[in-house]
Amino acid sequence: MSKKRAIPVFEHPIIETHCHLDYLEGDALDAALQAAREVNVERIITIAVSPDNLEKVMALAQRYPQVWGTQGIHPHDANDYSDAVDAQIRANALHAKILAIGEIGLDYHYDYSDRAKQREAFERQLQMAIDLALPIVVHTREADEDMEAILRNFVGQMPQRGVIHSFTSGQVLAEYCLGEGFCLGFNGISTFKAAENVREIISITPVEQILFETDAPYLTPIPYRGHKNEPKYLPFIAEHVAAVKDVPLETLLPQVWKNSVEVFFGGV
Repeated sequence: MSKKRAIPVFEHPIIETHCHLDYLEGDALDAALQAAREVNVERIITIAVSPDNLEKVMALAQRYPQVWGTQGIHPHDANDYSDAVDAQIRANALHAKILAIGEIGLDYHYDYSDRAKQREAFERQLQMAIDLALPIVVHTREADEDMEAILRNFVGQMPQRGVIHSFTSGQVLAEYCLGEGFCLGFNGISTFKAAENVREIISITPVEQILFETDAPYLTPIPYRGHKNEPKYLPFIAEHVAAVKDVPLETLLPQVWKNSVEVFFGGV
């Protein structure tokens, strides 16, 4: 069996804009953070998805200086959205290391939560982001029309935009979101042989609106597909996006860093 290519290390640092560190524990978490540092992944944003991981994300963001977090309820868990959860997210989102409201949105592929409940939870969290002047981290799958319709109702009030993460939707939604100033997040899916649709979206996305993410521990990029994903694999995604865009890494990395900082860190 041939040895897989080593993870490239680039001179310019990278920001991991979307992963789920709370799925790792103890030594595995410490090892993942160390491995990320060794390949110049300098900042990591770990994402909340459910009522039972809001506090875990808060704790991780407070424990590690290179880790920040979000607060929000994923559409899979929209059935569990409540006034109490809403209040908890609002309170936690005031913390300095919480950068965005997310992961929020619609998922009509799995339909783990009732679609009406998904829309309600999404709309309430969009209003929260407006109230708190925070960006959003959006999940959307097979819900392009409803996603665009809901965003149209809120985007004019939003002092911040955010990112449509793990973008796998159609060109119409991509063009709408890009036109409204959102970034699109690309991860290991972009390296998969069957993901020509994602590469087509990358090709039309301005470099000023691209973010890198892993969505770890899921969606490990080639050539490590089959392994548990970690932020350390982010350089492969950067490499692949640069190839699709036909842009030198020396140009792309500083620009995507700037995009990430402007979306999440207030430009600093």
